[in-house]
This record gives sequence, C-alpha cells and structure tokens, in this order.
Amino acid sequence: MDVPFRAPYNEKIQSFGRNPLVPMDLKSSINLPKTAFPMKANLPQNEPKMLARWEQQHIYDQIREARKGSPTYVLHDGPPYTSGPIHLGTALNKCLKDFIVKSKTMSGFDAPYVPGWDCHGLPIEIKVDKELGGKKLQMRPTDVRAECRKYAQKFLDLQRQQFKRIGVFGRFDKPYATMTPQYESVVLQTFYSFYENGFVYKGLRAVYWCMHDETALAEAEVEYENHTSSTVWVKYGLLDDPARIDPALAGKKLSTIIWTTTPWTLPASMAVAFHPNEEYVALESGGEAYIVASKLAKDTAAKCGLADPRELAHFPGRKLERLNFQHPFLDRKVLGVLADYVTMDTGTGVVHTAPSHGAEDFATGVKYGLDATSNVDEKGILRNGLPEYDGKRVWDANQPIIDLVKSRGALLHTEKTEHSYPHCWRCHNPVIFRATEQWFISMETPMPDGKSQSKDDTLRACTLGEIKNVRWDPAWGEERLSNMIQTRPDWCISRQRVWGVPIAVFLCEGCGKPLNDPAINRKVVELFARSGADAWFTSESDTIVPAGTKCPHCGGMKFEKETDIFDVWLESGASYLALVAAEPEYPWPSDLYLEGGDQYRGWFQSSLLCAMGTRATPPYRGVVTPGWTLDETGRAMSKSRGNDVDPVDISSRLGGEIVRLWTASVDFREDVIGSEVLMQRVGENYKKIRNTFRYILSNLYDFDLVEDAVPFEKMEELDQYMLRQTCAFATDVRNWYDEFAFHKIYHRVNHFCIVDLSAFYFDVLKDRLYISAPKSRARRSAQTAIWQVGEALTRLLAPIMTFTCEEVWQYLPKVENRPESVHLSSFPTATDIVGELTLPFDFPQQNDWNTLRSVRDEVLKALEEARNNKLIGGPLEAQVHLTASDPLYALLKRYEAQLRYLFIVSAVRLTQGPGNGTGSVRVEVKKADGQKCERCWNYSMHVGEDKDYPTVCERCSAVLKELA
Repeated sequence: MDVPFRAPYNEKIQSFGRNPLVPMDLKSSINLPKTAFPMKANLPQNEPKMLARWEQQHIYDQIREARKGSPTYVLHDGPPYTSGPIHLGTALNKCLKDFIVKSKTMSGFDAPYVPGWDCHGLPIEIKVDKELGGKKLQMRPTDVRAECRKYAQKFLDLQRQQFKRIGVFGRFDKPYATMTPQYESVVLQTFYSFYENGFVYKGLRAVYWCMHDETALAEAEVEYENHTSSTVWVKYGLLDDPARIDPALAGKKLSTIIWTTTPWTLPASMAVAFHPNEEYVALESGGEAYIVASKLAKDTAAKCGLADPRELAHFPGRKLERLNFQHPFLDRKVLGVLADYVTMDTGTGVVHTAPSHGAEDFATGVKYGLDATSNVDEKGILRNGLPEYDGKRVWDANQPIIDLVKSRGALLHTEKTEHSYPHCWRCHNPVIFRATEQWFISMETPMPDGKSQSKDDTLRACTLGEIKNVRWDPAWGEERLSNMIQTRPDWCISRQRVWGVPIAVFLCEGCGKPLNDPAINRKVVELFARSGADAWFTSESDTIVPAGTKCPHCGGMKFEKETDIFDVWLESGASYLALVAAEPEYPWPSDLYLEGGDQYRGWFQSSLLCAMGTRATPPYRGVVTPGWTLDETGRAMSKSRGNDVDPVDISSRLGGEIVRLWTASVDFREDVIGSEVLMQRVGENYKKIRNTFRYILSNLYDFDLVEDAVPFEKMEELDQYMLRQTCAFATDVRNWYDEFAFHKIYHRVNHFCIVDLSAFYFDVLKDRLYISAPKSRARRSAQTAIWQVGEALTRLLAPIMTFTCEEVWQYLPKVENRPESVHLSSFPTATDIVGELTLPFDFPQQNDWNTLRSVRDEVLKALEEARNNKLIGGPLEAQVHLTASDPLYALLKRYEAQLRYLFIVSAVRLTQGPGNGTGSVRVEVKKADGQKCERCWNYSMHVGEDKDYPTVCERCSAVLKELA
C-alpha cells in the first residue's frame, strides 16, 4: 500500500542509556545497553593513534600477504607534483583510489597500491630558482639539481604523511618517484625505444614557448585564458601584374588586407595565406583595390573605412598562389600561399604567415620553402630588427610596430580584441610560438615490424585503434582522447631546463647530428640505473662513447652531450613501465588509471603514447575521470581566493574520516562542491552511523556466539526479515563498489542505518532486548540478528569508513580465526548473513513485512495526532483499533500477536471491514485499558495479579520469576 514516508531519525533510540526508565528496585532486571564503545568519536585525537598501530602492525604488508595468490587488480597511481601540500582535489583523488583498492581487496583480489610522485619539472625548478636567486648562475648543474631534489623530497615526505593521515593504505615506505635512479633509467629506456625505432627526430619547429620560464612547452602544458590583444588590419601591396588574377584588374593599384592579433609577428611575415577553395573579391575604393574574402568583404570594408566599395572581380583563392606582395615596412617580397586553415568566421580571409611564430605557419613555410629563422630570443625579446622595435619584449613591441605600419601608410584599422589565448599552465603567463630546434616524437612514423599490419599503421593510427579497447568512465573520455590524438602535432619532448631527466644523446661536434648506437644507449641506461640522471652532468658519462667511434653522417670523432631535458609528461608517462620493470609480477596492462579531466591532454595521453611506443598496447584497461572540486558558488578552489577547503585542517578539527565520507557523498564523475558547511553536514551523518554501531555493540555485551547464536530457521520472523534486508543491502553495496558508485553507497547506508534500523528495527527491538529474560530465545534471536547486521555493516563500510570500522571491529564479538583487522577480512556474502541453507530472498515474507511497515507508518501518524490532542502522553498509553478488509485483514490477523510490539503500544484490536481487495486500513487510537507496568511501562489488565510482583504485568512477572 502507498504510505507517506515517516521521519527517519529516532532520538530515543540514538540516545539510549541517558536516563533511568524504571524504578531502581526493578532496574537491575532490565537488560540495559552497555558498551565501552564511545558515543563521541574524538576522531582528531584517536585517528593518529590508530595510524600508529597500523604502522606498527605493518597493515599494508599483512594485507598483501593475506591476498597472495589471489587474482590481481592493479590501480596505477598518477603521480602528483611534489611542489606543495595536498589540497581538497588531491584528497578526493586519493580517497577514491583508496576506496577502489580496499573494496577490490575485500572482494578477494590481490590489489597492491604503490603511490607515486612526479618530482621533476618546472614548478619545482622555479621555486628553487627563487630561493637561490643570483647564486644559481655560479652553481654547477649537479648542485642546482641537488637543491631541486631536496625541495621535491621535502614535499614528497609531507604529502606522504598527509595522505596517510586521511587513511590511505599503500606501499608508502617504497613509493615510486620520478627522481630515483631506477625510474630515471626506465624513462631513458622508453625514449631509446622510440629513438632506435625511428620515431625521434631533432629539428627546427615552431613550438609553444614560455618567455617567463624560457622553455618550450608541449600541447599538454598550455591552457587557454582570456587575453586582450591589439588587433590590426594591414595592407600588403601586390608587386605582380593584377591581370594575372583577372583581366578586370589590369592597371589597378591592388593590395590585400591581412588581419592579425599579434602585430609583433609582422617583422617575421614571410607570406600571406588564402584559402584555395573560398571566393575572394577585389573591392575598389578611393582609387585603390583590395583583395579580401567575399564572405567577409562587407565587414572588412566597414572596419577599414572603404567608402562606396565597388566589386571589380571575383576569383577563387587558388588564383593568388605564388603572387608576390610587398611587406608593409620591410624591404621584403611576401609570397602568396594557399592554406586550408584560413577561416571565414572573422577577419579578412587573408592570414599573414610567420613560419617562426605559428605551428600552421611553420608547416606552410616548409611547404613553400620560407625562411623560419626566429628573431625572438628565449626571453621574448625581438632581435635583428628595425630601431623602432629592436630590443623590445613582444608585448611591448606591439604599439611601436603599429605606429610604424601607420607611418608607412599600410594601417587600415586597429582595435582591442579580447579573445581566448594560450597561457603556460605552470606560471599562467601568455605564451608565444617560437621556431627553435627541439626533439620530437613523430606521430606519423610506422610502427616497428611485428607491431603493425601495414606501413599505414603509424603511431597515431595504432593509438587511435587501441583507444577503442579501453573502458572509459565516463564514456565521453574515448571521444575526447581520440580527438586529441587525431589532431595533435608531433610530440615536442625537449625542454631547456635543468631539473629533469636529460635527453642522453651524444651529438657530433662536426655536423651536430645525433649518434644513435644501441650499444652505447644500453651503457647510458645502466649508468642512470646505477648513478642516476645526475651522472649525465658529470665526467662519469664522458667515457661511454668508445674511442674511435665515428659519426655515421660525417665521420667526425668528437662528440658532445645534449643538454636539454625531457618533457615531464614523457617522464610520468613511463610510470607504469617503470613500476612493471621494478615489479615483474605486476600484470600488463594495469586495470585502472584514475585522474582528473586535465589528464586527457597530460598523463592519460603521454602514458598511452609511451606504452604504444614500447609495447604497442595501452597501459590501462580502464580510465576513470573525476570532476573538479568547486566552492559553493561553482568557482574553482584557490588559496589565493580564500575559498579553499583544506583537508589537513578538516582532519585536524573533524577527522580524516569526515574527508573520506565527504568523498563518498559526492558523485565524483561530476564537478563536486566542497565547503565547511558540507563537511559539518557530513559530520552529522557520521554521528548517526556511529550511533547505529553503538546501539548494536551495546546490546551484545552478554552475547556469546558459540553458546547463544540462534540458527536462522529458529529466529523470530522480524529478525529473519531484517537479515534478508541486510542481504539486499549488502548486494547493493557490493554492486556499487564494482561500479565505483560510492555516492550511492553513502546514501544507501544512511537510509539503511536511519530508516531501516534506527527508525524501524531498533525501535521495535528495544522492548524484546531490554524486557525479555536475558537468555530467552527471543532475545538471543534479536542479538544474533543485530550481530550479523553489525558484522556486515562493518565489513561493507571498511573501504570508506576506514578508521571507524576498524574501531568497531575491536568491539564486535570474537569469532574463531577472525583477522586482527577488518581490513584483512572480506565482504560478507549472503551465506555469511543468513547461513548456507537459507535463501537470501523470500519474496512472500518481504511483501508481508513491507506491508506491515506501511501499516505501522499509518499507526505512528495516528499516535502522533493523539499525542498532540493530549489523548495520550506516549504510545504505550494507547491501544490501537485497526479496521481492514481482506487481504490486509488476513495478513494482520496472522501477525496479530506481534502487532502491539511492532507499533510499540499496549494493545491492538482487529476488526474485519466490508469489501475485499482494497487493502486499506482505518486506525483508531484509544487510551489503553488496565494499569501501567512499572517494569516495561506497558498497560495491562493483569497488573497486580501476581502477589509476588504486584506492580508488574503478566509478561514481566514471568521474567522476574525466571531470574529469581
């Protein structure tokens, strides 16, 4: 029947034991709850003690030993940077991983977890640069690297303690770190695998360049932010005969109009690009004609002040190829070129092309043989230019160049434009494209023999094919990464810094070409494994090239060492390769990678490419992506904004368990909200779950499993029903662990503890537990049931409530061969809960009790109304009259003897109503007949009949005689 939901939280049950409920002379006969399990958790004080005990017990090693020989499940940890303390996002990340690893362990897997740290890279080197100041200029590379190592180690140690503080288990005494010799040697070995198979080349390319950090950047290291640029419309005069384009243009003074948001690149302008298939038009105005895209002609004429423009001719862009134009202020011919990337959504449809300052421009320059020399240095200063702008930083050069163009009569319009622009994701400064010599991994190189089906099986093509074989969660991850791989350029793997794994290649001093000798490469790998990457910067590496070695290109015999270091994404991308190299028993591939959405351009992608280049298969079977952590207004969290929630602070004030429960409470696949208010709210829910455990434990003080446990088939039917409900609960929870649906577990646990247990089962059970004879079968049945419920709850919640479940585990009745820690146990099965010979589900019984609970809700509403009307003071002062027709009446009649206890009233009277099949019930509340029993507080007509116990009811007198 459809019955409104009842308010779930029962304060009377949750606050048991606070006040004496019976006269002192009868109190000793009541089975009042007793437990040493404290109501107040004191998590900030007690969690560190538990951590110390786990440390002493070597709990992680015990778990590994206990699961030895089981099927493996490997979640591979993505390495956080060691450049500061943890924040709420990293806490969310590590808690999710811990939930997965612990739940897989308790599901019967051998699930090792090796935490890792990314210790190299720009963030650390920049911090150390600030600390060293000018002193760095006088230091050797090895000394600077030593300072960086100390800085990285400091925060590795700090983060390690902070992760352990929130209950994360793992091999923290032997993590992987990208700055260890073993790891550095695997990074180099990964590079050599690409290098020796023809994927690697060194060449001039326009790459992202951070002027602030003075280094090249990969696509993954660039993010887009709003930026205001000076935008200009500039004319380039045609030097060739206009009649070559169209006879109608013969004898006309003709120019084209380019549009750019980077005036500082105009000194590097070598070409103007037109779309080959788009239509262009020549507009005449004021005695001159201008070539622009037809689709943008009207807007361009308005912007550039072309009065009464007249269309002279229309022609496709391909007609303009290889025409010569005049540079607006330099003595230079500028070539007309064709390019598909010219768009018609804004501007003029004509793009000025500077091969040294754009990826597409560079490709066009290669196609047409244009000069790609960069006259912008590593600090972003223009060199070898005219006095107006020479020696100025790119942004500072914009206005002088605009003024120069204007003075030459070539400026048609200028304005400020706010647009999305690439920024360095480390220092958040705008970046530029700059043509420099860098190391690249080609995406178009065919895979080596044995790893490809045909010459078309390039690194890009094979990687795209393998992406389809990975489980992506959420599913959009597949398309996202596929699109990135499909469109990405060759991987720029070199950086012009000190702190990282060096690109250990010997270069011929004569021709500058790299030496690629597998035997020499193996020696360098062995050197790194033995002495670390620092050895490249010492004389120890100078003796690796054998005497008499000749350059295969020019025959030279003198070699120098490359000084660039690897992109840190190549380093972290080799992390699972390094782990498998150190732990050969680990499977390939891993089962899961879990990191934020930014790692599609970062770690997910670099790991995939490294694995494809070395093993031709992905390093992961599945990838899971959490959302971002935001404040209550939807803004990203930041210490500088003051809107961050510090998990270390929450742990010290509320407990690490609250950070874990908050993690479980949110649907991590979406962006998640973190705040002090939410943490406090989670803390309140924690108290209710804890009190559920306390109720269970407080009623098991005299329960011995061997002597007192009641077999399922002999239990009271209510207890059987609740154990079957527990089986259903356990099934849901285990399924949701498999789906990583931790928020569903959180809400299901709250509902089970507050609604099913506290507001219903425990509420009904207290009479039987407190009032029955201590050793009666009815009470032992109840104790058996709540023990099973408590045992199941503790084991099912252990992956999430790591601290509390371990605490509860110490108070539960001891079982033979029970492990000393809940984390060494397994999830409960239906057999564990209801026994081998019992079906975990009994649908007729479930339907009966679901109906009885619905009737109970109706009765409780009527009792509340009677109490508000002053008819009764409490439910035990009431008798309830129920009128129902079949089939409900038949059901109530069958359970008639239990109804008074189910409703917690003194009496229930049943009347069969007219009709059949409606299932409705009418509830009438009256004052109970008889006198109040001083022991159980029920009203009875038989109080006083027993002369030995004149103040109690017939039920209590029988118990008292048994006790006597």
